[in-house]
Amino acid sequence: MNKTTQVLVIGGGPGGSTAATLLARQGFTVTLLEREHFPRYHIGESLLPSCLEILDLVGAREKIEAHGFQQKDGGYFEWGSDSWTLDFRKLHHPYGFEVVRSEFDQLLLEHAKSQGVQVFEGVEVQSLAFEGERPRSARWAQADSQGGEETGEISFDVLVDASGRAGIMATRYLQSRYYPDTFQNVAIWGYWQGAKRLEDQPQGAIAVGSIKDGWLWGIPLHTGRMSVGLVMHKTTFKDRRQQVSSLEHLLRQAIDECPLLCRLLESGELVTEVRAEQDFSYMTERLAGPGYFLVGDAACFVDPLLSTGVHLATSSALLAAASIGSFLRREATEEQARAFYSASYRQAYLRIIVLVSGLYQQYNGEASYFWQAQQLTNQDYVASPGLNEAFLQVVSGMEDLKDVTQSARQLELPSIVPEEEQARAEFMQGVYTSLFKRFSPTEAATDGWYLYTKPHLGLARVAAD
Repeated sequence: MNKTTQVLVIGGGPGGSTAATLLARQGFTVTLLEREHFPRYHIGESLLPSCLEILDLVGAREKIEAHGFQQKDGGYFEWGSDSWTLDFRKLHHPYGFEVVRSEFDQLLLEHAKSQGVQVFEGVEVQSLAFEGERPRSARWAQADSQGGEETGEISFDVLVDASGRAGIMATRYLQSRYYPDTFQNVAIWGYWQGAKRLEDQPQGAIAVGSIKDGWLWGIPLHTGRMSVGLVMHKTTFKDRRQQVSSLEHLLRQAIDECPLLCRLLESGELVTEVRAEQDFSYMTERLAGPGYFLVGDAACFVDPLLSTGVHLATSSALLAAASIGSFLRREATEEQARAFYSASYRQAYLRIIVLVSGLYQQYNGEASYFWQAQQLTNQDYVASPGLNEAFLQVVSGMEDLKDVTQSARQLELPSIVPEEEQARAEFMQGVYTSLFKRFSPTEAATDGWYLYTKPHLGLARVAAD
């Protein structure tokens, strides 16, 4: 391993591999350290249409398409007393994917190697050394062939922390994660063989169904299996777990309460163990600082209801790569690049968590969710029976990409509210404010900056009138 690199990326998941590839394609020297040896298992299998934009930018779309993952043309919700279809075929990018993450993540990491990223697997970052607030080097360790341990140190100019929920910067040094009480959930899941696919819905659609105490997902995979999971608050999970003999019993009990998943699984067979994981949503108060950027789950995590995990990881990687490239080329100051990154990433997170919060207020009606989505955009979208473009743009991830490429202003929640939406507007404002007030006001606006992709990736600023 080299003793020094321009950019050090910690973590080889979708966020880390995307950021590393985009930086290497700009001509920077990039080293990526990944603790595991790929392929490795990971949950989070449903990808939004926004991934196509980013796969094109990293040059990996052809490889992903050729692998044969299940194409995802939309989603289907049975939520409270309502049901509705998300049809991604109406969008500029008309589909996403349902993926086996071990395969998808390895494809992205191998692609990063092909683009000039120096990738080292099985290497764990043990500590960082700082000059003031700026990280300057990383102490690493890896097992050697004799069963011992090899250690070393690598210095860098810029750090991209894509270390996932472990979050090296946030948990060890910044100690700055905030966990909203409402979203301290637990997920349990397993894989079924022989499950039915949704009928009369877009191909590869994810199935989402609510129950009294939570919700379930059903994700069809190209292997013939279906990923099936349950999400509920930790308190409810604890109470239910004490009443059943196993996690499998708890999951099957929830499936029996959900007509949608019951229909899909009536002829299927559970073929794996049932796993469990804390699904606590969180936001790191400082997303970037002197010489570092936090990407993906290292920065924040949102409840998986809208399948936004890989979207946030790869879109934040895109933002980080553009910001880092611009200040290294002196197209912007480091402070300007950090402010753009923090404001843009935070806005994407807040948009999603406010919309998810509204959906968790079950039984309010489809029109109400669509109204809320409209308030969380910076554009006027058409709403008609059976279609709400604002909701589709937000839940596909496309609204976040539009924001950063169009010099978007900070979101402003509605001041004039229809009487029937008053309670929901107050709820939105409460969630938004409770999170946003924790963050520095200097990072609250993009200040005319936007992201561009040609002739290279970077940031530019709208000229003053």
